[in-house]
Amino acid sequence: MPKMKTCKAVKARFKVTGTGKLMRSKPGRRHILTKKAAKRKRRLRKDALVHDGQTKMYARMMGVA
Repeated sequence: MPKMKTCKAVKARFKVTGTGKLMRSKPGRRHILTKKAAKRKRRLRKDALVHDGQTKMYARMMGVA
């Protein structure tokens, strides 16, 4: 069986934490920021964890698991 290639799109979007969980950035902070409240933009700045149901799939695509 050949080696599985890393999905570069997934690798660019997620970071692996020390415990093996995946971090993602929240959507909605790229453009049209003038109409969004400062509080909302501040909350969007923080990273979030990937949902448990999707972690296994993305980790495999990244070649981590």
